[in-house]
Amino acid sequence: MHARRKVYVEGSRPDIRVPFAEVELTGDNPPVRLYDTAGPGSDPEVGLPPLRGPWIAERGDVAPVRGAGTPLAGTEGRRPTQLAYARAGIVTPEMEFVAIREGVAPEFVRDEIAAGRAVLPLNVNHPECEPAIIGKAFLVKVNANIGTSAVTSSVAEEVEKLTWATRWGADTVMDLSTGKRIHETREAIVRNSPVPIGTVPIYQALEKVGGDPVKLTWEVFRETVVEQAEQGVDYMTVHAGVLLPYVPLAVDRVTGIVSRGGSIMAAWCLAHHEENFLYTHFEELCALLARYDVTFSLGDGLRPGSIADANDAAQFAELRTLGELTKVAWAHDVQVMIEGPGHVPMHKIKENVDLQQEVCHEAPFYTLGPLTTDIAPAYDHITSAIGAAMIGMFGTAMLCYVTPKEHLGLPDRDDVKAGVIAYKIAAHAADLAKGHPGAQAWDDALSKARFEFRWEDQFNLALDPETARAYHDATLPAEPAKTAHFCSMCGPKFCSMKITQELKEYAARGMQDKSAEFVAGGSRVYLPLA
Repeated sequence: MHARRKVYVEGSRPDIRVPFAEVELTGDNPPVRLYDTAGPGSDPEVGLPPLRGPWIAERGDVAPVRGAGTPLAGTEGRRPTQLAYARAGIVTPEMEFVAIREGVAPEFVRDEIAAGRAVLPLNVNHPECEPAIIGKAFLVKVNANIGTSAVTSSVAEEVEKLTWATRWGADTVMDLSTGKRIHETREAIVRNSPVPIGTVPIYQALEKVGGDPVKLTWEVFRETVVEQAEQGVDYMTVHAGVLLPYVPLAVDRVTGIVSRGGSIMAAWCLAHHEENFLYTHFEELCALLARYDVTFSLGDGLRPGSIADANDAAQFAELRTLGELTKVAWAHDVQVMIEGPGHVPMHKIKENVDLQQEVCHEAPFYTLGPLTTDIAPAYDHITSAIGAAMIGMFGTAMLCYVTPKEHLGLPDRDDVKAGVIAYKIAAHAADLAKGHPGAQAWDDALSKARFEFRWEDQFNLALDPETARAYHDATLPAEPAKTAHFCSMCGPKFCSMKITQELKEYAARGMQDKSAEFVAGGSRVYLPLA
């Protein structure tokens, strides 16, 4: 029995309809509503309906026809960003949408965005996107990376990965495509995505110059940013903090520079003996992103790629520069989040969050893991989920998933699911630790179903209902087992919960005798009553 269905909660106007996955429970137990990122479903050839179309049009934020090659002609100087609206005291429909999703007041959402502590990555050219807020005061979000490589994968496969990732709870998706079909892949992904889409523009810029980092120029990069912004990319990773003086700091590392974007920019700096052009042209880039409301994801190009390199001088030098750039972006009303490590042992994780919050002025932190040990290729979704739960508890706003294929190859459909599930567990564990309002209600509902042997409710409340049901049915597939007061672990006579239930029933009878017989697990026990 599958008891999940999509329901909508309406806001102050009919076109604000916020989706939830509602789990119907048996008996007189009330239904449970869960955060839902799956979207309304679509034909990949057609794409999703433009949910935000009317909101964008009302504000006059509509961008030119895609592919025009020029940024918002006729709107020079205009900043249609959620940050600009929040600073002006305006609660946009997007802010109200996420307030309903998060169970908070719209004014609270507005104030967190205005302060720079939260971002709403929503390009005006991505009207299909359902708003999702990223900030430490809100539910911890999970990003899934997908994208073609020069070696394998296709556009259709990546759209399928997108749909698959959002089905299992990905809050944003990054298209990290390389190879010859980057534009086509991104267009298909954006048009079919109900969640914010991120990219790393330097990858496509590198393709345009034949894969040679030395041939990169600001003009090629700028052209690429315009192209991606016109398509509707919501946030972009920009490695503007990899400065020429910092590159030597990474020379003696165990694993050097492991960020693709970081290594590209380091190679350019050394070849030209010049400062990073993303840094020197940063204000121009801010003005460009502001026209589309593209959010900066300031990349950690010098993040540690091994436990030995964690929290070193190169990593933290770049982090401080990202803090300086954050203030520049905010001056242009551009939203900002900061990317973080990487590989960090557990005892060094808190230092990362504390320092980032201090030097980056509480801008949302967005981290890859971190992996807490380097010994588990093929299981790095587990090693990193440990670090992700911890760093989320300390205040990280979004976690970039790691799949079992990390360090080994391009993830497939099964890897995407494994990565998203592992990180949804980590994010929810962090929400519980932070005491996020309502986070424990899901746990309590499942625990109650478990104790009462409501197997179908337990399956349906699970993060992955299909797998939970399959694991149970692997040993007890018969339908009567769905109501039995035991599973195959303990059997009918040794189930602690069954024995506890019988104890509760015995105590509830309120016997006045000094002693009574109690049947536990089929055996008679003589219990004295005080």
